[in-house]
This record gives sequence, C-alpha cells and structure tokens, in this order.
Amino acid sequence: MADLRITGLAEEVSSLARLPWTKPLEQWDEDSNLTDMRGISRHVVRLVRATEDPDSKIYAVKETVSEFANREYSILRELNNRSAPCVEPVAVLENRTDLEGNELPPVLVTHYLPFSLPYRVILSAQITPHEIINMANALALLLVRLHLLGFWWGDCSLSNTLFRRDADQFAAYLVDAETGEFQNVLTDGQREHDLEISLFNVAAELEDLQIAGVLHSDVDPIRSSESVIKRYRRLWKMLKEPQILNPDDRHAVEGAMRTLQDLGFAVEEVEVSINGDKGELKFQPKLVAAGYHQNRLLELLGIQAEELQAKRLLASFDRFRGREPMPKPPIHDSARRWLRDTYHHVMNQVPDELRDRVEQTQMFHEILEHRWYLGEKAGKDLGLDYATKDYIDNVLPFRPQTGLSVQGIHEPSSK
Repeated sequence: MADLRITGLAEEVSSLARLPWTKPLEQWDEDSNLTDMRGISRHVVRLVRATEDPDSKIYAVKETVSEFANREYSILRELNNRSAPCVEPVAVLENRTDLEGNELPPVLVTHYLPFSLPYRVILSAQITPHEIINMANALALLLVRLHLLGFWWGDCSLSNTLFRRDADQFAAYLVDAETGEFQNVLTDGQREHDLEISLFNVAAELEDLQIAGVLHSDVDPIRSSESVIKRYRRLWKMLKEPQILNPDDRHAVEGAMRTLQDLGFAVEEVEVSINGDKGELKFQPKLVAAGYHQNRLLELLGIQAEELQAKRLLASFDRFRGREPMPKPPIHDSARRWLRDTYHHVMNQVPDELRDRVEQTQMFHEILEHRWYLGEKAGKDLGLDYATKDYIDNVLPFRPQTGLSVQGIHEPSSK
C-alpha cells in the first residue's frame, strides 16, 4: 500500500484512498442494486459507493493496464473539457499489490452517470421497436457530436454507451474511450471507418440478445444497426453540407437556422452566397455546436437538463410568458416567476423518499405528459396540481431509482 499511486482529481483522493485496493476487483463487495446498473465489459468492472452512506458518490472502477488507463483518463478529461457527452474521469490508481505483495492490475475510476443504464438492461425490459429506434437515434447523435469535436471513437457500440431518459427519447453517453483519439479535423475516411465499426458492433450486440431470447420479436438486428448509420448521415448532411434555399423567401436563412436549432445545434457561423446566374441562395453552416436548448435553459433559468428535456421546459416557460399581460415584463422577471410558480411549485410537492426515482427535469417533463394524458381521458384539462398529485400517487412509487420503468420504458405505468 505504501507504493500505491493515485493520479486524479484532488477532491476525490481522500474518498478513493479508503477503498479496498489490496483486493482484486472481482472480490469487491457490490450492492445488488448497483450490479443491476452496470453492463457487460471485457474488463472487470465494479460500481461502488465512496462510503457506506447510501447517498455517497458512486464510482465505476475498471481494471486494465497502466498505458490504457492513463490514456483513457486523459481522453475523457479532454472530452469533458469540450463538453462531450461522456462519463467523467476521476483517477488512475497504479502500483496496487495484495496483502502478500503480489501485483494487482491498475484501475481507471470514473463517476457513475446517475439515472443511466446499459443497453442490455434496457433492451431486456418490455420495450417496443420504437424504443430501439430512439436508442439508435441517440447513438447516431452521440457519434455526430464526437466527430464534430474531431474525435475518432474506434469502438462505437452499444456496450460502450450509457443511455439516459431525455423527455420521450434517449440521450447517449460515451463510457469507454480506450480506443479513441483526437484529430484536428476528421477525414471522411476516418468517419466512415467509425461508421463501419458501429454497423458491425451494434448488429452483433443485438443478435446476441436475439439469440438469448430477450430482444423484441419485431426487432431486426441488421436493420436496427443500419438505422444508426442512416440517422448519422441525415444529421451530418444537415450540419455540414450546403442547402439551396428559395431566394424569394426573405425568412429562408432564418428558417434554415431554426431547423438546426430544433435538432439541438446552435449555429455559430454560416456562409450565405447567391448564385447570380441561377439566383440560388446557398446556406452553408460553417460552425455549429451541440446543446442549443440546454444552453438557453441554463442561461435563462439556471437549470441543467438533457437537450429534449430543456426543449420541453422552455416550451412550458414560453407558454407561461405568453399568458402574461401586456406590456410584457423583462424576460428574466418572467423566468423568476416561472421557476417559483411552476417548476419549483411542482417539484416541491414530491416527497423526499421518492425524489431519487427519476431525474428532476425528466420528472417535470413526465408530469406535463401525465397532465395531457389525464386531460385526454377526462375530456378536459384537470390542471397541473391535480396531475402532479396523481403522478406522485400512481406513477412515481413504481419507478426504480434509474428512472426507467421496467414495464415499458417509454410510458408511466398508469397509462
């Protein structure tokens, strides 16, 4: 233990030092609830709490070799610095030995991503082929975002991804960057190589689930894998290729920018040119950045959320502001009132013992959805307070702490 070397975030070192590093990772005790939240890996991986306190931080600990551990730690640090959707690295621990002095493998430690699950857990539940499409779309968007940052993944797969709820869809996060590398700009050949790897890996992973008998009978592994590539190509074309617009439409450029914003991308720089002979208006995105709605929500309301959650919360705020009498107050005054009278008013009704069932912004979205469902059933709007109480009484108690329903991930159980 005297030679144990920890390289990582300073504020985490004291918590890490208390963990049983003299034992092989496969011998570590693991809470059964945490075991259910990790997937299959070629490495030995454990999810552990920093202390015995059930509210303490959760670490993902992976045994590997020193070169790979340090390389992946550095890559994850850089991805986090560039605001990529990925897990957060904590530390690399080297020079581990057991009590007899035998060498033990180095480990990479990352923070567990709250309210996330691996694909095998999600796809083993009773979900529809539509949910498979949502997961494919999330994986495609993740790959697009990484490529925009100049990152070649090298092992894009469902196994190396974690999924979180994002409104009625999914958000995907990179969890394994062992094979990745940064380039100034990815070539088309490098992007195509990543797509080929993704096509093969996703198909093979879904075929494994099909053989195991846990995949929905209507899901075709090959077509599902191909849908990742098709979605990627559609997104990449919209973000990187020029669009020919109607020169007679004075709102054409604004409309093209709004289309990209609806996809979740802020347009930071464009090039617009007019072909004099044909009179064509060419719109070329030059610099785009992900997280348009996330950034707007954070700036306006101080709330961090996934992209589609942010879009839904902003829509709720826009309706709130639209009902305010003229002349309209400053937008930040409206934002403070919406936070107090709508968002916090709803969230403060959730009992403490149920708050960890669903991530807060996702819960707010689901309550809005539940309000719509109850209104359709009753033939009239029953109000936000009624919907909140009914959600708390009849939906939330049956949700696991991951926020994903086992019966049907895409809907509250009361539907």
